[in-house]
Amino acid sequence: MLIFLVLLVDQALKIGVKTHMEYGSEIHILGLDWALLHFVENNGMAFGWDLGGEYGKLALSLFRIAAVIFLIIFIRQLIQEKIRFGVLASFGLILAGALGNIIDSAFYGLLFSPSYYHGGVATLFPAEGGYAGFLHGKVVDMLYFPIWQGFYPAWLPLLGGKDYFFFKPVFNSADVSITVGVLNILIFQRDFFRYYQ
Repeated sequence: MLIFLVLLVDQALKIGVKTHMEYGSEIHILGLDWALLHFVENNGMAFGWDLGGEYGKLALSLFRIAAVIFLIIFIRQLIQEKIRFGVLASFGLILAGALGNIIDSAFYGLLFSPSYYHGGVATLFPAEGGYAGFLHGKVVDMLYFPIWQGFYPAWLPLLGGKDYFFFKPVFNSADVSITVGVLNILIFQRDFFRYYQ
C-alpha cells in the first residue's frame, strides 16, 4: 500500500508538471520565495546528477532495474522473517522511489512529446510519437528550495569568497522517498544491521 501511494503521488505530480508547465517555469509553493515547483528534466541520477552520454543513461537504467529486482526479493525475505514495520516501510520507500524514477526513464520518452524552454507544454501520447526510445526517457524534477545564497567567509581555505547556494539541486518526490527511506534506516533502524550481522 505504501509503495502504491508513493508511486501514485510521484507520477501524478510528474505528469501534472510535464503537461501543465513549460520547461524551466516556476510556481511558488504557498507564496514562498524559497519553495518552488521548478520544472526541469535530467538524464541522470537523483538531484540532477548525470552519469554521462547515452551509454551512461542506459547503464543507469539497467542498474536501477537490477536494484529494484534485488529490493523486491529482499523485501519479500524481510516479510517472511516478520521484520518490524519501520524497516519494511523504509525499504518500501526506497523501492517506491526507485520505481518512480524507472518509470520516467523507461516510458516517458515513449509517452510524451519533448519539453522546451518557452515552447509550450509537453503532450501525453503525441500523434508523432515520443521524444526518445525505451529506457532513454528523462526524469522529471520539480522540487526546488533555494533557501539561502551567499558567499563563504574569506578565511575559509579553498572555498573562501566563493558563492554558496543552499539548496541548489532540483529533485522529485521519488528522490525524497529514497532519501527518507535511507535516512530512516540509518537513524532510527540501526539495530537492523546488527540483526543481519
